[in-house]
Amino acid sequence: MRIVELEAGQTLTSADLHRTGALPREVSDAAIAIVEDVRARGDEAVREYCQRFDGSCPDAFRVPDELVRGAVNLVDPSFLDALQLAHRQIREFHEREVEQSWFTTRADGTILGVKVTPVRSAAVYVPGGRAQYPSTVLMDTVPAKVAGVERVIMVTPPQRDGTLSAYTLAAAAVAGVDEVYAVGGAQAIGAVAYGTESIPAVEKIVGPGNAYVAAAKRYVSGDVGIDMVAGPSEVCVLADSTADPVVVAADLMAQAEHDPMAACYLVTCDAELPARVLAAVEELISQSPREEITRASLDDHGIIVVAVDLPTAIEAVNTIAPEHLELHCANAFELVGSIRNAGAIFVGPWSSEPLGDYVAGPNHTLPTGGTATFSNPLGVYDFVKRSSVIAYSAQGLATDGPAVQTLAQSEGLWAHALSVGVRRKLLAEGGETFEDCVAACADAMRTAWPAKLSAPAAVKLPGYEGASDVRA
Repeated sequence: MRIVELEAGQTLTSADLHRTGALPREVSDAAIAIVEDVRARGDEAVREYCQRFDGSCPDAFRVPDELVRGAVNLVDPSFLDALQLAHRQIREFHEREVEQSWFTTRADGTILGVKVTPVRSAAVYVPGGRAQYPSTVLMDTVPAKVAGVERVIMVTPPQRDGTLSAYTLAAAAVAGVDEVYAVGGAQAIGAVAYGTESIPAVEKIVGPGNAYVAAAKRYVSGDVGIDMVAGPSEVCVLADSTADPVVVAADLMAQAEHDPMAACYLVTCDAELPARVLAAVEELISQSPREEITRASLDDHGIIVVAVDLPTAIEAVNTIAPEHLELHCANAFELVGSIRNAGAIFVGPWSSEPLGDYVAGPNHTLPTGGTATFSNPLGVYDFVKRSSVIAYSAQGLATDGPAVQTLAQSEGLWAHALSVGVRRKLLAEGGETFEDCVAACADAMRTAWPAKLSAPAAVKLPGYEGASDVRA
């Protein structure tokens, strides 16, 4: 792991992190080409890409419902018990996120509010490469179901031998996935975004995937909703002298074993802790079944930040804006208010990050790559739309109409002002409709703009003296 030592008065900067940022151009170009081909040729193109990238393609993409339901009989009972516990606690948490439509009535009778409506369909992408992720099935399906999405489908790539993980299918059964399709990669994103002969288009796509999946999601965004463009997983451990180095080492490795590209950060104000943590890592890593992946992540994308004091360390954490943040500090809960940027915050030594991955309840689909600065975890709110509701009374129109006309006149939008003006005219006549169309339309300029606005003086910027002919 690379060590960054911050001197007194020095702060961590984004440049210190060496993040690569945007997806490589060649990945984006390849993903776009795949999506467009699927959009043009449908199932035929999907089959070609499945054979090329996955090494197999089923006769039918739709997985029979009986295979999905039957998967619960193939898994160990203890796994099924754990899955059901996780499902129950994830659902209980997300039920607290449910947003209700609301309305308020002004004194003049005008009704204003928000109508909350779930999207009709969503696709959950579940990776099937280096590992199987039944937890992702739960995390991405449950909030959609709680939101009231009518149809939730799952897409996941089959293995080269034409099999699907019984763990993944059992999770789909427990979570209540409506349809499962054995297809992955950018071709799956293209299929669910635009639809093919056998794979239906949806209104929202969620779930993590490799760089090609992320690039495909970014490309279709706008034609269909997406949750986020997720990058490699990451964890940041903020630790002081009270932290146990073995526990910290295990937590860093828990993230590193996901992917050679996973980023692991240790931020501390204890100068002696890094050496103790690295020694514990060396003791543990040789015993890991995923040693190669774990070591590659820590060697290539691991950073230790040594700060002079805790406030500087906290500021470094906010610069990192990690997907997962662990607080291994004395009085850890008192620090939560100082954390501005983190996808999920694990407070205290007993809050192992894998608890959040599997059973705690909050969603594990989180913003990565510093996007926690402005993004949220996946939630029920990702599967609903909010529509403003505006129902004016006649009295409300009479009260607010003049201000609308004045503002529309300042913007030169005559018909905007006229739309209100003709209503005010109708109100003044005491009718519900105009009896004489010609009379109603007469002197429309005055109806729209009943008073002339005095032109304001221009605001001249410094340094533009003598340049009055320059236009923006």
